[in-house]
Amino acid sequence: MSTHLAAAGDRRYLVITELFQPTKGGTAVWFDEVYRRLGGAGTHILTADVPGAEEHDRASPNTVHRLGLKRYPWIRPESLPVYVEFFLKALSVGLRHPIEQIHAGRVLPEGLVAVRAARLLRKPVVIYAHGEEITTWRQPRRIKGMREAYCSADLVIANSTFTRDLLLDLGVQPERIVIINPGVDTERFRPGLDGSHLRASLGLGPQSKLVLSVGRLSRRKSFDHVMQAIPELVKRGLDVHHAVIGKGEDADYLAGLRAASPTPERIHLLGGVGADDLPLWYAASDLFAMPNRDIGADTEGFGMVYIEAAACGRASLAGNTGGTGSAVLDGVTGLRCEGDSVPAIADALFRLLDPASRFGAECAARAQARAHEEFSWHAVMRKTLEHCSQLGR
Repeated sequence: MSTHLAAAGDRRYLVITELFQPTKGGTAVWFDEVYRRLGGAGTHILTADVPGAEEHDRASPNTVHRLGLKRYPWIRPESLPVYVEFFLKALSVGLRHPIEQIHAGRVLPEGLVAVRAARLLRKPVVIYAHGEEITTWRQPRRIKGMREAYCSADLVIANSTFTRDLLLDLGVQPERIVIINPGVDTERFRPGLDGSHLRASLGLGPQSKLVLSVGRLSRRKSFDHVMQAIPELVKRGLDVHHAVIGKGEDADYLAGLRAASPTPERIHLLGGVGADDLPLWYAASDLFAMPNRDIGADTEGFGMVYIEAAACGRASLAGNTGGTGSAVLDGVTGLRCEGDSVPAIADALFRLLDPASRFGAECAARAQARAHEEFSWHAVMRKTLEHCSQLGR
């Protein structure tokens, strides 16, 4: 093992990210899990001050700097104060501490700030790319800022092959892009957990099948189409239920669909659940489903929930759009289908749940093995360290 790889836990990075725990969401989890493994107090995190931050930061091995990061609608652009606050704090920390590199959690505002600060501090820059920001931020001013930041970075970490292709379209040099998929806590999400009491709470019998969906209640996730596919599966002879975990703008819309369904007793809108219960819900299920579809320019960049389900030994159904092909290998760890087609979703669900076939169980076994071998946070940290250690040589 090289001395560079042996130094995990001692890296001195300056990390600029508005999204960081205890903020909810996969991106915030990603940065917290990776950088607590990469560095100790010598790694400085510049992030937003949010409720619960003080308690979180006491347990963090990193040095966390919390900033107000307020936006003002009467300023144009309204995010200008965020750029200024990030930039000044980055310079302050970079001048007072022996940092090795500047890492940015997103391209805007963090990446552009990192590039500008790095010119003064003379440090390499790493920027993460998630996909959604490139497809949705289409204003000319933002495109110009994204292109400057990405093309000036020494390394861009793309979360999927889909995101890598978007970066190439922006003009980023291919040798500066590396694909590192986000990971999962394989100690928390693991096979063998007992979710029987959760199945019982829904009134499921031993032969019942439970399809689980987890995520923000957004049209892009296609939870609505999974709900609409349930009656067709019942017609085909499956004793199947659908449980949805999450909060979001589509809560009332999904409640209305459930009320209008011919099988409302088979659809369970659970809202948010506690962190300790989430792995148990995966264990209680037979299959995970988030057959995503694009809504305008809004797309799914990767989908960490697929990997959580896989780590618990569950196959997944994903959509054909976005970067979910890096999370769900079609025909190997699950299926991908047209997320805007209820019949296509029903067919794919039936194929994965069909009791007369071993296909679903075989996908689940392969998904579990892949998650634990390739997607543990330790594995993600090692990949990150390996590529970042090449900078500045």
